[in-house]
Amino acid sequence: MQRIKRIFKFRTLLVIITIGALSLLTFAYLTPFIHPGTIPLLPMVGLAYWIIISVVLFTLILWTFMRSRWALIILAFIVIGGKLHFRTFSFGSDEVNEGSTELHVMSYNVRLFDLYNVVPANSFKTRDKIFNYLKERNPDVVCFQEFYHQDAPSQFITRDTLKQILSTVDIHERYAFKMSGHQNYGIAVMSKYPIIEKGNVAFPSDHSSANYCIYTDIVKSQDTFRVYNVHLQSIKLQKDDYALFDENNTNSADQSSNIFKLIQKINRAYPVRAEQAEIIMKHVKNSKFPVIICGDFNDTPLSYCYNQFNARLTDAFRNTSKGIGTTYSGKIPVGRIDYIFHSDQIGSRDFVVQKEALSDHYAIDCKLFMKKEE
Repeated sequence: MQRIKRIFKFRTLLVIITIGALSLLTFAYLTPFIHPGTIPLLPMVGLAYWIIISVVLFTLILWTFMRSRWALIILAFIVIGGKLHFRTFSFGSDEVNEGSTELHVMSYNVRLFDLYNVVPANSFKTRDKIFNYLKERNPDVVCFQEFYHQDAPSQFITRDTLKQILSTVDIHERYAFKMSGHQNYGIAVMSKYPIIEKGNVAFPSDHSSANYCIYTDIVKSQDTFRVYNVHLQSIKLQKDDYALFDENNTNSADQSSNIFKLIQKINRAYPVRAEQAEIIMKHVKNSKFPVIICGDFNDTPLSYCYNQFNARLTDAFRNTSKGIGTTYSGKIPVGRIDYIFHSDQIGSRDFVVQKEALSDHYAIDCKLFMKKEE
């Protein structure tokens, strides 16, 4: 009798977990299509997709061993998600370039080259490692986010050294200027090829002054590419937020308070990013050249923000690569939040995600080329 009761309790608990996980999975399917300002907390379900799908798959295994119809129900829910699952796990393969002009493009959030490391000497070490990686990859165009340079004289030289390493012919920058120390914080595009036009995509004045979108029209051979460098609204994580993911932090009162604050930050950031994404795509529609969009979107593939770009453009990672392609190296397990998108007229191949974490983001780069007209 006791054994029967234990089995009954286990099945009841498993049913509750299964129903809860499938409900959350259904909400995750909706997040790319519903504006994050409409239903509070819904975007967080998309953020937790990997946790949710892991629980769903675990219950599938258990119900399969138990030869229960629940296994078929779970499979049906997974199938309903269809292509949405392949936004987070790719089975792409390189396109073939039939001799067209090729542009090697990189996107890299360098986190100010580790400027504020508590050990000043380590800042220089990290900066130099970033320099060496860029020299090794040798891209034609680099879109930097959280870029930093200090007006001369400066010991922490970045821009001038990079211009030499990358053989930069032209550069487009946008900064917030800090008078103290004549410091510049923002984004930059460095190109080995001429920039014939450059501009900014303006965000509303009430948005953070630390997030930008700039565009450059770059000419290589006979082809012109419009390259957007994007850094969308961040959650603005602070030390207390990261402490939530520290296994040594056991203060439950602090944990509860910090969790609530983190949820508030996330809820504020999502609608802002959504608006920024819509503004950028409105600008893209009027582009006279095929476009490449690079940057730190601060959002996952199962998000409304990502969907704005994916609906009209090609995700180069999904087009060319296999796997998850995690680009965030920080403590929070958010996966892929840095992207390279391109127009349908452009092909892509050889997508690379940096292996060594020198920032809280991994650099991403790929080869892009104009497709032959049929």
